[in-house]
Amino acid sequence: MKSLSKLALLFAALTLVAARAAQPDPAYSEPFRPQFHFSPPQAWMNDPNGMVYFDGEYHLFYQYNPYANVWGPMHWGHAVSPDLVHWDNLPIALFPDRHGTIFSGSAVVDRDDTTGFGTKESPPLVAMFTYHDHLAEKLGRTDFQTQGIAYSTNRGRDWTKYAGNPVIPNPGSRDFRDPKLIWYAPTHSWIVTLAVHDHVAFYSSPDLKTWTHESDFGRDLGAHGGTWECPDLLDMPDAAAGGADAGTHRAVLLVSINPGGPNGGSATQYFIGRFDGHRFSAEPQRPGDATAHWLDYGTDDYAGSTWSGGKGGDERQLFLGWMSNWQYGNAVPTTRWRSAMTIPRELRLVAGARGPELHSIPVAELAALRAVSTNIAGAVTRRVELIPPAGGATGLWELELKLETRKAAMVELSFANAAGEQTVFRLNAREQRYELDRSKSGAVDFNPVFSALQTAPLPARAATVRIHAYVDRSSVELFLDDGATVFTTIVFPGAPYDKIVLSADRDIAIASGTVHALRSIWGP
Repeated sequence: MKSLSKLALLFAALTLVAARAAQPDPAYSEPFRPQFHFSPPQAWMNDPNGMVYFDGEYHLFYQYNPYANVWGPMHWGHAVSPDLVHWDNLPIALFPDRHGTIFSGSAVVDRDDTTGFGTKESPPLVAMFTYHDHLAEKLGRTDFQTQGIAYSTNRGRDWTKYAGNPVIPNPGSRDFRDPKLIWYAPTHSWIVTLAVHDHVAFYSSPDLKTWTHESDFGRDLGAHGGTWECPDLLDMPDAAAGGADAGTHRAVLLVSINPGGPNGGSATQYFIGRFDGHRFSAEPQRPGDATAHWLDYGTDDYAGSTWSGGKGGDERQLFLGWMSNWQYGNAVPTTRWRSAMTIPRELRLVAGARGPELHSIPVAELAALRAVSTNIAGAVTRRVELIPPAGGATGLWELELKLETRKAAMVELSFANAAGEQTVFRLNAREQRYELDRSKSGAVDFNPVFSALQTAPLPARAATVRIHAYVDRSSVELFLDDGATVFTTIVFPGAPYDKIVLSADRDIAIASGTVHALRSIWGP
């Protein structure tokens, strides 16, 4: 009887554990909490860091203040995913030490064990990050930012800081940060790209420990309305090449800037050119080109970076950004937590009318979240309400829509709820621009600039416009014409958006469309 009682108690305990595991995490049931975007269980988060794929896992580290829901002493938080969609939270990876707090950086798989931290059979993960010495800053010094490294030999679960830190001393700039590592095979060396106030600097190393300055780029190119941050140097197939040049590659350099974005505050620009292992050369500006080319015209995609170490056979450039803006990031109306990441995206170099362009589209893995899909009937109309499928009232859905705008001068797509709160996307042909209006989106009074209209140039009038939208509890992400123009915006409606209204000042045609109700990544 005694053994039977123990078995009964054990069975009851296991049943209770299983029941709890089947329930959504209560930390992810708070108002405005994203349901298919990554956000930390609690406290403050900003830039994605150390993004690397290794041994079946996508690692996401991030700027983290575990003590409050506003920016503060930076650590590296940590999560992993098998599929870029579902995330497991892990303990904090990197803590401040005598050199300073841990600002942004990157991570790589040291497959040839150039560092000696592991073996070729069991290569280490190596992270490079910026040390920020707040005491030195307060004492008036300019060299308070340096670069350090750490390594892990157990799949990123534990990290050891290198005894020889810092590995790159400060050259005399108050802004010297955000190292992004790549392996450059032609010279058999590591390259790190660093943001240095108003430009980027390239350094090379044989072993991630000793570094040589190679060159600088950007003082007289691109947008300079603020400080340059979080650079990322990519090698991408040249979509514009043909004939004998087919199969060649171009270099793409991402650079975040704060402030100075196209719609205020922080944003990410890009440059296309060549990198020879020593210097980056941007292609000459073409007639009619803007000074800067923007990855996202929405106000809430910043400090983004790409994953290194890709899965075998997967050549995609996979990107993730911080879904907020330094104009109001510390003040958004969430309590236990603040900030989320964008949905992961694939970056593509595409042949455009004026040459190569960088487009971004949602990763294919997100299709796994589709619970119910409903096709939208083709129609010629001036107004139609597109009802989400069953489950759409949860405010989690994806919209795919192909429109023929015909002679309409104004087309509006509204994401709304019964309280009249709405986020409105417009195609404004009169002003030759796209518009995103969140002035009536819900809570907007926490910051005076939050309601400002967001705009992007309208490309040459095409017969059709393709819209791909993702709507979560507190965000709307719009990908237009296969990612040629992107708007990412956070919103704070009092209730989930549960209807879509399409309207125009003249007849337009719905060529095709689908609405997908999505599942939460935090539920059972």
